Amino acid sequence: MATIKSNKIFLLVLLLAVLASGSIVLSVQARAPFACDPRNGLTRSLRFCKLNVPIHVRVRDLIGRLTLQEKIRLLVNKAIDVPRLGIQGYEWWSEALHGVSNVGPGTKFGGAFPGATSFPQVITTAASFNQSLWKEIGRVVSDEARAMYNGGVAGLTYWSPNVNIFRDPRWGRGQETPGEDPVLAGKYAASYVQGLQGNGAGNRLKVAACCKHFTAYDIDNWNGVDRFHFNARVSKQDLADTYNVPFKSCVVEGKVASVMCSYNQVNGKPTCADPDLLRNTVRGQWRLNGYIVSDCDSVGILYDEQHYTRTPEEAAADTIKAGLDLDCGPFLALHTEGAVRNGLLSIVDIDNALANTITVQMRLGMFDGEPLNQLYGNLGPRHVCTGAHQELALQAARQGIVLLENRGRSLPLSTARHHTVAVIGPNSDVTVTMIGNYAGVACGYTTPLQGIARYARTIHQTGCTDVACSGNQLFGAAEVAARQADATVLVMGLDQSIEAEFRDRTGLLLPGHQQELVSRVARASRGPVILVLMCGGPVDVSFAKKDPRIGAILWVGYPGQAGGTAIADVLFGTTNPGGKLPNTWYPQDYVAKVPMTNMGMRPSRGYPGRTYRFYKGPVVYPFGHGLSYTTFTHKLAKAPNKVSVQLANLNAFTNSTLLTKGLRVSHTKCDALTIGLHVDVKNEGNVDGTHTLLIFSTPPAGKWTATKQLVGFEKVHVLAGSNQRVKVGIHVCKHLSVVDHFGIRRIPMGEHELHVGDLKHSISLEALEEVSLNN
Repeated sequence: MATIKSNKIFLLVLLLAVLASGSIVLSVQARAPFACDPRNGLTRSLRFCKLNVPIHVRVRDLIGRLTLQEKIRLLVNKAIDVPRLGIQGYEWWSEALHGVSNVGPGTKFGGAFPGATSFPQVITTAASFNQSLWKEIGRVVSDEARAMYNGGVAGLTYWSPNVNIFRDPRWGRGQETPGEDPVLAGKYAASYVQGLQGNGAGNRLKVAACCKHFTAYDIDNWNGVDRFHFNARVSKQDLADTYNVPFKSCVVEGKVASVMCSYNQVNGKPTCADPDLLRNTVRGQWRLNGYIVSDCDSVGILYDEQHYTRTPEEAAADTIKAGLDLDCGPFLALHTEGAVRNGLLSIVDIDNALANTITVQMRLGMFDGEPLNQLYGNLGPRHVCTGAHQELALQAARQGIVLLENRGRSLPLSTARHHTVAVIGPNSDVTVTMIGNYAGVACGYTTPLQGIARYARTIHQTGCTDVACSGNQLFGAAEVAARQADATVLVMGLDQSIEAEFRDRTGLLLPGHQQELVSRVARASRGPVILVLMCGGPVDVSFAKKDPRIGAILWVGYPGQAGGTAIADVLFGTTNPGGKLPNTWYPQDYVAKVPMTNMGMRPSRGYPGRTYRFYKGPVVYPFGHGLSYTTFTHKLAKAPNKVSVQLANLNAFTNSTLLTKGLRVSHTKCDALTIGLHVDVKNEGNVDGTHTLLIFSTPPAGKWTATKQLVGFEKVHVLAGSNQRVKVGIHVCKHLSVVDHFGIRRIPMGEHELHVGDLKHSISLEALEEVSLNN
C-alpha cells in the first residue's frame, strides 16, 4: 500500500488532471471511435461496421476493400490509418506483465492517468501458488488498461505474460516468468490470461493477451552469446515435456488471443519462420484463436543477423507463410510487396494474416463505433489506482514472500521487545527496484524502511551505495547501527543493473562486498539478525544459511509498489508467510559446470541436468521450499488405489508393448480421467496460516526416468488448531504421463506414486483387461 505522502501527491495530480479536462467523464468521452463512427455518413453503412453481421463476414468484407499497399502497412505494429474507410492508425505494442506498463509505445502515462497499480514481479506472484490471485490480478490490470484505452493513452493488445521456463538461474529475464516448473507456469499462464481477457459475451475480449516468447527462449546475453544469434538445440522430448507446456496451456486452457515467437533459432530455424512451430503446432494442433506476432525486429534479425534467407523478400515470405501475422518492427512493411511481386508470396497469404489480426480487433470491439457504448466503455481514471487495486497489490506481495530460514524462531519480531530496528542494505529504502522490469509508473511506494518504521523506531544505513557494493567504506556506520538496535534487518540482493533483459548473470553470489557487509553486521548486532533478499533470480547464500548469528532469511523477489508494507507485515507477524520457491536455488559451483547454452533438461555424461525434476545434486534451497510461523500436517482422506485407462481405439493395441512403451495419450479417452485427491490439512500451531499444498508424482520404476514432478497445488487458509479438507484434481493424461524420446506423450502403466508433503500414496494405472492392446 502506498505511503500517505505518496497517496496525497497522486490524488493531487489526479485532481489537477480532472480539473484541466473538465471532468473525468469528459476525458473518457474525448476518445474518438477507432472505426465505424456512427457520425461518419461515409462509413457507417459499410458491412464491416454492421454489428448484427458475424465477425468473420465483417473481417472478409473489410479485407476486400483494402488495397495491397494498405494491407501491407497493416502487417506491422505501427499500423497505418485508412481514412477513406474511417479507420484510425493503431499501435499494437503495449505491455502488462504485472500492471499496465509504458515499456511499449502503445501506452503513455500523464494527465488523467499519472500511474497504474504495479503488482509484484511475476516470479514473486508465482511463489504464492494461488491461481485465483493470478486471475484477479489479471482482471484488475485489464480494468486499468481499458480505462486508459478509453482515455486515449493505451491500446488493447498487451504482449504479456512471459511464460518461458526459468531453466537457468543466471537468466536476466527469469524474474518475468512463473518459474522453472512447466505445470506451474502453465497454470499461471492460463489464469492470468483469463483474468486479462475477461468473460465477455460470446467471442468478445476485454483486452487481448499474448503468451511469449515461443519457444526455448532463455538466453539474453551470456559469455558472448546473445539471443539474436543463439541456436537452441532442443530434443523433441524436452520441447514437448518442458519448453512448450506453458504455451500449450496458455492457448488451450487460457484461450489466449496471441502468441509471440522468439528471437532465437530452434534446431537451426528461426522460430518466426518455422511453420512446424507456428502453423502446425500453435494454430494447427492447439487451435489458436488469434494472431501470431514476432518479437520486436526479429524478422529483420533473422535476415540481417542470422542470414537465414538470401533476400529480405524471402524473409518476409517465409515468415508470413510459416504463420506469422504481425511484425513488431517495420520489416514486413518494407519488403512484403517485393515478395508478392517476385512470386514468393500470394495475396491470399497476406489476407489470411490480416484476418487473424483484424478478427482480434473486432473481438475487442474496436469496430463497434462509439467506445462508451461498449461493454467496458464506462471505465475511466477513477478506476485506476483504486484503494481496492492497491490493496490487492499488497496482498499479492504478502502471499509471494518466502520464509527460507527461521533459526530459533527469530521471526516474527515483537513490537514489545524490538523497539528499535536497524534497517541496513542497498535495497532497504528503494522504490523502483521493487517493481522489477516491464513495469510502468506505480501509484506510489512503501519502501522496506518505511514499512518497518510503522512498527518500530528505525536506524537506517545503506552499507553500500548500490547493489554492486564495490567498496566497504560505509560498513562501519552499518555496524554501529546494528550495535544500537534491538534487531537488525539487512535488505540485500539485486536489481536491474545486475539481472535484466539483455543482461544475464555470470554467477550466483551476492554482488561485490554484500556478503562481507552481511557477515560483519551480523557479528556486530546485539539483537536478532534478519536477512531479506530482494532479487528475481536465486542467489547462493550458503554463508548466511550456515551463520548461527543470522536468525532468519526471507526472499521477497521484486514485491511491487506495496513491497515495504508486505515485508514489514511478515517481519512483525501481522502476516504469516506462506510462499514457496518457484525455482531451485543452486550453489555457485553448479553454474561453473553448466553452460547456459546447453538446453538439455536431463542429466548426461557429467552434465547434471536442470530444475528439480532432473537435477539431483546439492542445492541451497529446493523448489517448493517455504516455512511458516506455524506447523501444518497432512492426512490423506480419500484417494483411489487403482484407475482404469479407457482406450479410444479398442483394436489398435497389444498387451506385449503396453508395459514397455506406455499408452499414447492420443489413444486414450482422456475426458473422464481425472483423479480426485482429498487431503486433510491441519494447523498444529497457535497461529492462523495459509498453506500451499503441493502434489508431486513419480512414474513407475524401471524404464521411465524416476523424476518427481509437480502435478497439482492448492492454497488453503487454516485457522490455528483447525483442519481443512482440500480436493485436488489430477488429470491422468496431463499429469501422470511422460514424454518419450520422440516427443510422444505416453501414460506408463503400473504403480505411480503421489507425494503430499511427507505422505506417499500409490495409484495403479491399468488398461481395461478385456481390450486387445497394441502400440
